[in-house]
Amino acid sequence: MTYRRTNRIAKSPMAKKLWVAMASVGLASVTLPAASQEPLPSITLTTTTESYDPIRYEAAFMVADRWRELGFDVNVAPTEFSTALERFYDQQDFDVTILGWSGRTDRLDPQFFLSTLDSREAYPGGNNPGGYENSEFDELFDLQSQAFDLDERQRLVMEMQELYKSDIPVVVLFHRDEVVAFNHEAFGGFNPMAGEGLYSEWGPMEAVAEGERKTLRIGGPQEPDNLNPLSSTSVWGWKWMRLYYDRLVRLSADVEPLPWAAESVEQIDDTTIAVTLRDGMTFHDGEAVTAEDVAFTYNYYLDQQYGYFSSYLSVLDNAEHIDERTVHFHLKEPSASFASISLSQIPILPEHIWSEIDDAAALSPADTPTIGSGPFQYERFDRGEFMAISKFEDHFYADEIDIDGVEFIIYADMEGVYTGLQTGQIDVTAWRMEPGQIGLAEGEEHLTVVNVPDFGYFHMTYNTRRAPFDDRAVRRALTMATDRERMVNVLLDGRGEVGSSVIAPVNTFWHESFVERFDFDMDAARAELEEAGYSWDSDGRIVR
Repeated sequence: MTYRRTNRIAKSPMAKKLWVAMASVGLASVTLPAASQEPLPSITLTTTTESYDPIRYEAAFMVADRWRELGFDVNVAPTEFSTALERFYDQQDFDVTILGWSGRTDRLDPQFFLSTLDSREAYPGGNNPGGYENSEFDELFDLQSQAFDLDERQRLVMEMQELYKSDIPVVVLFHRDEVVAFNHEAFGGFNPMAGEGLYSEWGPMEAVAEGERKTLRIGGPQEPDNLNPLSSTSVWGWKWMRLYYDRLVRLSADVEPLPWAAESVEQIDDTTIAVTLRDGMTFHDGEAVTAEDVAFTYNYYLDQQYGYFSSYLSVLDNAEHIDERTVHFHLKEPSASFASISLSQIPILPEHIWSEIDDAAALSPADTPTIGSGPFQYERFDRGEFMAISKFEDHFYADEIDIDGVEFIIYADMEGVYTGLQTGQIDVTAWRMEPGQIGLAEGEEHLTVVNVPDFGYFHMTYNTRRAPFDDRAVRRALTMATDRERMVNVLLDGRGEVGSSVIAPVNTFWHESFVERFDFDMDAARAELEEAGYSWDSDGRIVR
């Protein structure tokens, strides 16, 4: 069911005449009484720079134009990506911000995206920077987390989407198709993943060299925010680190949990999970990987002030080392996703290194350890230019990997990335190509273009702690005044889908189709504001 508010106006003859006059001259030019009322605060709309992502950059100006038409004073603030992330997550110092959540495989389970609206995630560094609070939503979040019956969990997830949507704390702008390309004359064997394209954790492990060169070269416009596994909040950091850190479980493209560092995972009872570690594993410095390292890692994450994985770890009470290869995870309550999703996300840290670090978040880049046990080992990172890892020959999966290493070339923008692909400097694009580049790539004989859907999304988040975004009516009106369909048709050239919920339509089992959609409607936006007691001054500025 689609809901849409319409203008409401008094039924008197005078009111009808006023409505006709308004329609004939345009709503924006009408002056309404606003005695002793004050203009609303100016809005700063933060977005990424044009060179980093022209789509988000242009989208922000599209939004601002319509909001100004509605009577708001709006300033667009293009911001370097890492700085925007810091202000959004760590400082939570923003009015409205346009960013995105990537469609990593683990996020096909609804746990993570729903957690971004959990009020307990609203602390600095948490996954709810907008500060949305709804106790009923939080209660449902806990219930779905504990629901082992799949149908019951689905029902709860659907109810949560209906519940938050009318409050509109965050606008899902669009789901953008992942259109990427690779040089099939240099490498093959790739299996693109929904939401991740070719630069998935499996990509380097599946790549097959077609010639003598066995170093896979990937190119992208963004470097990691940092390489600290207890500080990074960027997908770019984790796409790189997950290649040289192991997890107990890895997820297939179909979200099937595959034992990885774990030989087996067993549910002992509703709140106890036993993991038996694979035998013979070593860290890149030669030290053995033991159950003590695993238990230490999970307990260490619980003790540190790091919010990025908090939705996965909130149910964990502690991890207990039983013997050299066995760990018991003791949960505070039953969890439907801990064994499959939570165990697939936490990187195993070497206790002999990290136990000496009291405050992991305070580490400088030069002091951050880079020793893992993954299928690749860290080699170098030249900020703004280059990263490199090499195959770890002692890894249990090493014989299945054809390449000998990965180099990541960091470009200033997607134009540079595409030029690198076209000229053979790189083999794979790590980021979506711009619409104008797709047709060019399809015309290149040495390139294969891949198009996969995305269950991640680009979002516009309101800081609900600040006026006027603490008013539900303002958020609803601003959302109605956001032309997302134009973004998809013009900016994405139709290669995407207008967003309706934090759970994407492509994720059909969990997506609730019948939620309020907030279609673009300037008249409905004005009516929403009028009903809430707002009006406009003689300059067309909104006041209250």
